[in-house]
Amino acid sequence: MRTTASVTHHPHDDAPDTAEAFRRLADLPEGPDHDTLRGEIVEAWLPMADRLAGRFRSRGESLEDLRQVAALGLVKAVDRYDPDRGNAFESYAVPTVTGEIKRHFRDHLWTLHVPRRVQDLRNRVRFACQDLTQGSAGQQRPSVAEIAERAQLSEEDVRAGLEALDSFTALSLDAELPGGEDGYSLGDVLGAPDPALDTVVDREAVRGRLAALPERERAILYMRFFGDMTQSRIAEQLGISQMHVSRLISRCCERVREQVLQDAA
Repeated sequence: MRTTASVTHHPHDDAPDTAEAFRRLADLPEGPDHDTLRGEIVEAWLPMADRLAGRFRSRGESLEDLRQVAALGLVKAVDRYDPDRGNAFESYAVPTVTGEIKRHFRDHLWTLHVPRRVQDLRNRVRFACQDLTQGSAGQQRPSVAEIAERAQLSEEDVRAGLEALDSFTALSLDAELPGGEDGYSLGDVLGAPDPALDTVVDREAVRGRLAALPERERAILYMRFFGDMTQSRIAEQLGISQMHVSRLISRCCERVREQVLQDAA
């Protein structure tokens, strides 16, 4: 036997009166009748969910997607509502649906994970900017001090909120640079790690030990590693054998290495 929800309306608004339907739903066991009545209650409250979704339009998400999220929140509210507690369903459903929509924005629309506090600052700054510019066409963004006074925030928090306001989505590395006609993208101008940075610590570590070497050994190391000279050319320039040059380079490098390791220890 099909069970229907008796839905009446309050005289001063369009909120459906489903109190009796919720009481019957609580007494029905799981089954077709329970599912039918549940669906009728959800359908009766869908206009309320749609209105709540409309409050979040123009925030980077389509209204149709927001209505679907709100409908999901409504279904959760219907399933979790307990009529025996004596509270009106509307007082439970509104924060449940609103929370579902806000959670959707927090979890799905931010390109990067942003702390909840920063998201809240962004919203307070955005509302303050809207209030300050309402009715003033073409007016520039209010100053940080004005926003701070309106939102009752510190100027530091306002700056954080403004940064989040401008960073809701990430800019593609393939995006063409503004004002450019040469086809360069943002990725073309980004720097890359300098491989020489890996040698900075080593160079600074050996600097003092190299300076303490005898002059001839310093000259040999300089010609070999900075002048890119072969051992044969070094030997010819100094008037010694190539084997001698090889032994001097090995001995100097080993001595500097041991001294640096001792210093580090």
